[in-house]
Amino acid sequence: MLEFFINVISKWTIPILIFFIPVFAYFRGVKVYEEFIKGAEEGFKIAVNLIPYLVAMLVAIGIFRNSGAMNIVVQAIRPLLELLGIPGEILPLAIMRPLSGGGALGIATELINTYGPDSLIGRMASTMQGSSDTTFFVLTVYFGSVGISKYRHALWVGLIADFSSFFAAVYIVNKIFG
Repeated sequence: MLEFFINVISKWTIPILIFFIPVFAYFRGVKVYEEFIKGAEEGFKIAVNLIPYLVAMLVAIGIFRNSGAMNIVVQAIRPLLELLGIPGEILPLAIMRPLSGGGALGIATELINTYGPDSLIGRMASTMQGSSDTTFFVLTVYFGSVGISKYRHALWVGLIADFSSFFAAVYIVNKIFG
């Protein structure tokens, strides 16, 4: 019964909110359509301002991957991590995840297709995808769009969070499935 109730709530929460918020705003005297248009216009301006930051980041990621730099970093770190029981195959995902969500998803998909979704590596890849964020993307796009140029502490906090989520994913997956 509880599962049925949760499924019903899951299916109807967003449609009810999408219906309720404009109706509530209308009865409060808000010109809903006009405000929607203002918001869309502002969103479009922000999107246009983000384009240079996105292009710069995507070019840098492409250079990093295609130059072979990522493979050099992976080969340099692999012996140390294998001593700690961390499979070397997961390293490209750990390196790419802070840089690019799309690139990391491609690597995770490749790992899952190669090793299987129920393998230790597949589970680590899935856990890392769900427990970390694209730190450099967030800093580049979101901070750049509002004009924040001094984000020194945010960078270190984001990288520490990525580092922690990597080791937590490896530890938890090894403890539960290893």
